[in-house]
Amino acid sequence: MKPLPLRLGVNIDHVATIRNARGGRHPDPIRAAKMAAAAGADGITAHLREDRRHISDADIDRLMAEIDLPLNLEMAATDEMLGIALRHKPHAACIVPERREERTTEGGLDAAGQYDHLAPMIRQLSAAGIRVSLFIEPSKQQLDAAKALGAPVVELHTGRYCEVDGAARQGELERIREAAAYAAEIGLECHAGHGLSFETVGPIAAIPTIVELNIGHFLIGEAIFGGLDGAIRRMRALMDDARGAKALSA
Repeated sequence: MKPLPLRLGVNIDHVATIRNARGGRHPDPIRAAKMAAAAGADGITAHLREDRRHISDADIDRLMAEIDLPLNLEMAATDEMLGIALRHKPHAACIVPERREERTTEGGLDAAGQYDHLAPMIRQLSAAGIRVSLFIEPSKQQLDAAKALGAPVVELHTGRYCEVDGAARQGELERIREAAAYAAEIGLECHAGHGLSFETVGPIAAIPTIVELNIGHFLIGEAIFGGLDGAIRRMRALMDDARGAKALSA
């Protein structure tokens, strides 16, 4: 199979985390979004959490007004977040699981178990012209639920793949590869993300049916040592190299 083009979405949440640690306006996540665009990002991702621990409502206002790239708004399946998404109408809304006590998103959304709760929300977002994606585990059950719910896009959780090593990592990679192939088979656009780094991105980028990677925390961390521009450009190059090598062998 000829691989599809691979997009990079840069998540700027943790620029806001650093800003909020001290208060004030610096560092500015919108400035980071503009830098990401200049460095080769195809989109910007921001997670507006219930507790506003990083991205704020004002950040979303500015992102919608000041950046040219598509905005992917990560959001919990709550009435508050639905209202915010419908008011702003970002390019995409990715529904994610959210627990107040977690440090970061832990695992995928249970699309199958929350079907009745998610269905009306997905209908409203879609009717507003917002591309809906569901952040799920790489399993057929969850993919089938996403398809039945009418979400055109899924984002496969890559956290476990990034956390383990050796044979366990290879097993997780195969699970993601099979899920991505199945997503394409049933007509879903497939994205992936969570925990990806310079070390782990290549094998995921080489999966031909994944068309977008969303990466944030690692890039912001690397920016401390070598700058955000350099971190994004290196990630973009690693993605392109992996996808190119796959194309040559396909």
